[in-house]
Amino acid sequence: MTAIRTENLTKRFGELTAVDALTISVSKGELFGLVGSDGAGKTTTMRMLTAIMDPSAGDAWILGRHIQREPEAIKEEIGYMSQRFGLYPDLTVQENIHFYADIYGLPRKGREATIEELLSFSNLTPFRKRKAGALSGGMKQKLGLSCALVHTPRVLFLDEPTNGVDPVSRRDFWRILYKLLKEGVAIFVSTAYLDEADRCDRVGLIHNGRLLACDTPANLRKLMRGAILEIRTSEPRNAARLLRRGLGDVSVGLFGDKVHVVTNDADKTAAAAAMTMKGKGVPFLSVRAVEPALEDVVISLLNEKKSREGKTDDR
Repeated sequence: MTAIRTENLTKRFGELTAVDALTISVSKGELFGLVGSDGAGKTTTMRMLTAIMDPSAGDAWILGRHIQREPEAIKEEIGYMSQRFGLYPDLTVQENIHFYADIYGLPRKGREATIEELLSFSNLTPFRKRKAGALSGGMKQKLGLSCALVHTPRVLFLDEPTNGVDPVSRRDFWRILYKLLKEGVAIFVSTAYLDEADRCDRVGLIHNGRLLACDTPANLRKLMRGAILEIRTSEPRNAARLLRRGLGDVSVGLFGDKVHVVTNDADKTAAAAAMTMKGKGVPFLSVRAVEPALEDVVISLLNEKKSREGKTDDR
C-alpha cells in the first residue's frame, strides 16, 4: 500500500521555487529519507505533506487522501515532529504527553496504558516527572517523538529529528524508529546527515528544491563515476582548497579530517595530489582508494549538474 505519493509537487515563494516538481512515493512500513543541505527544500516539502502549507502546483496524497481536499482527515492519520517541536518546558514529561493526547482527542479510557507504553518505548519512564525544560537534547527529541506517536499514527513525518543531538542519543532514536517500522508505520524523515541516510530503505537527494536522484543507498552509490581517493593530511581544509585549484577537472570534497577526490585516473591523480601538496608545504600522509559514501554521490551529482548547466549557458 502506498502511504505517501506526490506528483510534480511544487512550492513557490515569489520568485523563489523552494520545491520544484517533486514526484516520489513511499510504501507502508518503509523508511524514506529526504536528504539535502539547509535550504534544499526538505522542510517545505514536509509542511506540504502534513497539510500545513498548500502547494503552488502539483498534487500529493497521504494514505489515499488528497492533502488539499482532505487535510483534517490526513492530520488524524499522521504524526509530525518539526525541527522545533512544541514541548512545554514547565510541564513534566508525562504532562506533555497528556497535553498532546488532548490535542489529538485521545479518549481518556485506555489513555494511561498508551502513555505507559510510550514512556517504556522511549526509555523515558524514569524521567516521567521531570520537567521537559530540564531534559537533555536527546531526551527532548524522544519526548517529542512520544508526543507525535500518542494517537498511533500510520504515517510519521520527522523533520531533521536528530539535528544537534549527541551520537549516543541519535542511535537510541533510530532504534525506536526501527521498532515502529516493524509495526507497519511509514516513516518520512529529512536529514542533513549522510550517514543517517544509509539507515533508510530508500533515499531522495534534494538540492535547491529539485530531486537529483531517488533509490536505495546501495544503488545511489552506483551513480558514482570514477574512483574515489581518500587523502589523509593534518591540514585537511588547506589541502582541499589547494587541490581544488591544482588538480583541474576533478571533484574534491572535505570529509572530516580527510579529503576525497573523484577521478577517472586514480594513479595519475594520486601522484599529482602528492606533488601539489608537498610543493606547497601541506603535509601529505597517505592516499588510498575507497568505496563511495552518499556524500560523494551528492557532490558528484551536483558537479555534473553544474557542468551541464554551464554547457547549456555556453550555447
